[in-house]
Amino acid sequence: MRRRPKILAALAALALPIAAIGVSSSGPPAAASTPAPGLAAAFQSAAQQYGVPEPVLLAVSYAETRWDDHQGKSSTSGGYGPMHLTAADPSALVERSAGQKLAKGDSLRTLYEASDLTGLDPVALRNEAAANVAGGAAVLASYQKALGLPVGASTSPASWYGAVASYSGSSDRVGAAGFADDVYTILARGAARTTNVGQQVSMPAVAVSPARDQLSRLKLAAGAKDAAGVECPAGLACESLPAPYESTGATPSDYGNHDLANRPKTGKIDYIVIHDTEGGWQGTLNLVQDPTYVSWQYTMRSSDGHTWQHVKAKDVAWHAGNWYVNMHSIGIEHEGFAAEGATWYTEALYRNSARLVKYLAKKNNIPLDRAHIIGHDQVPGTIPSTVAGMHWDPGPYWDWEHYFDLLGAPIYGHKIFPVRAGSIVTVKPGFASNVQVVTDCVTAGTACAPQGTNFVYLRQAPNDTAPLVKDLGLRPGSSASTTQVSDIGARATAGSQYVVAQRSGDWVAVWYLGALAWFKSPASAPDAFAKPGLVVKPKAGKVSVPVYGRAYPEESAYPAGIPYQAVTPLQYSIGAGQAYPVSDLNIETDYYRATTFDGQPPTDHVQVLGKDRYYQIWFGHRMAYVRAADVDLRPAI
Repeated sequence: MRRRPKILAALAALALPIAAIGVSSSGPPAAASTPAPGLAAAFQSAAQQYGVPEPVLLAVSYAETRWDDHQGKSSTSGGYGPMHLTAADPSALVERSAGQKLAKGDSLRTLYEASDLTGLDPVALRNEAAANVAGGAAVLASYQKALGLPVGASTSPASWYGAVASYSGSSDRVGAAGFADDVYTILARGAARTTNVGQQVSMPAVAVSPARDQLSRLKLAAGAKDAAGVECPAGLACESLPAPYESTGATPSDYGNHDLANRPKTGKIDYIVIHDTEGGWQGTLNLVQDPTYVSWQYTMRSSDGHTWQHVKAKDVAWHAGNWYVNMHSIGIEHEGFAAEGATWYTEALYRNSARLVKYLAKKNNIPLDRAHIIGHDQVPGTIPSTVAGMHWDPGPYWDWEHYFDLLGAPIYGHKIFPVRAGSIVTVKPGFASNVQVVTDCVTAGTACAPQGTNFVYLRQAPNDTAPLVKDLGLRPGSSASTTQVSDIGARATAGSQYVVAQRSGDWVAVWYLGALAWFKSPASAPDAFAKPGLVVKPKAGKVSVPVYGRAYPEESAYPAGIPYQAVTPLQYSIGAGQAYPVSDLNIETDYYRATTFDGQPPTDHVQVLGKDRYYQIWFGHRMAYVRAADVDLRPAI
């Protein structure tokens, strides 16, 4: 087969469909999108040329990349372009001509299948979006033919379930079916968005009953899911890899790497904490099996969202850097590096993470909101000296808005209530088009490669050149926050809430860490939206009230044999006249005592419950707690 590079220009410029080849019909015709230039036209043309229903092609691409094109850069699994055409090892990718056969044992995958099927150069398939779409369509059609099923742009999308499952690349039925089910969910809902390179693509909703029985034709392994061994939803490729709970020394206090408990009886589960691994998945799995290291409940692989469970939900893992949050949370590590973002945070990772979180939230009655599904960067320090050392993952490139769309709980963004002094606003800046200046991802003082971010910067005055606000916990003294990738001191992240103090033109000032913080939110293109809710204010006569990083019981609640755990205020405070949104009124005031390997009641492996009440509030970038006795609870304006 000869190379045909000139087809690239033709594909990119096409406004009319190419005649279909090898078309036959089976079932009702598929809906088609309106012809449009650019990427939308490429999907339509490729669907006609290779005999794939256009909605199926669009939905597969959306499930893989949301139609984004990373312009020649690969994902962590070696996938390129809107169709995520894969090569086994992007770092060792060879330049191979179309038609060149693979050597026996060569594991290069759909990128070269597409090259053989289309005659397009692999380099073009990686770098040109139109060619990439054509390649993906050709691969899908080849899978359909291999199953002995008819191809054709007018065939019913329902009859493509097996081919779609094959496109997942999964070696087991659970993973393949999970991907195919995602694709058909997208089909049923429809989709429309502007891609990361400014291409507008839309797909009408197509509700069909997919032929799931086709999965049996693929002859895939059953998968690693062991229903008795893991706490995972159906459809998620999940296996058990237990973290070791064992003695590591000569004394009862030398043990690792988590604590046995009986949650929720020994403490409610209120939070799911989203982490990134800052390392590859294999190294992460090695660490969690080290009894002298820390632990978390789940690890998820970037390339396909494959999941391992290490600690049962009823037990307490050591993952958040705050014992109170550990007591009340489940931790999920996602393979990736916070400073690299989209390279690692794949669509498969987002979708499978959302599937797991929805399952865990329903099982444990955890609200699906940004006050309870939190980043590690939202976990507060326990005392003033620990604030600066708290983590900042998953970082500025985790797409919270898309994640909550997948959770079925979109971040609030409606222009119903006016944004005015006294109202609560939810930050929602968009993601792909919200490219903020971030530095120090690779080299100190150097700007990071531009990509979508999840936050808006907060400034000391309503001016683009004003200094960023201060965070006394992260930078003691008078230093302003910075644009460094790890510096969260002046960032209001998607889904976070604040109380408006005043407005000045396009600028909004909110109460943040005990001071005013300004961000731009023009009425024509707002970054924050007002909503009802409750706020806390210092009680009348109080000049300021303290905030806390944990909600431990009062001293009188501790029985004999269990030392009192002091509740130390952080270095921040709420001044008179300030207000902050309440994110949870039902905080459990408790301390789970677990300090020895063989702990026995009544002095170990027990929950101490207090009567002192706390509220969880939105305070800065991180959450915080206030004593109910210190504040008044009021509806926002």
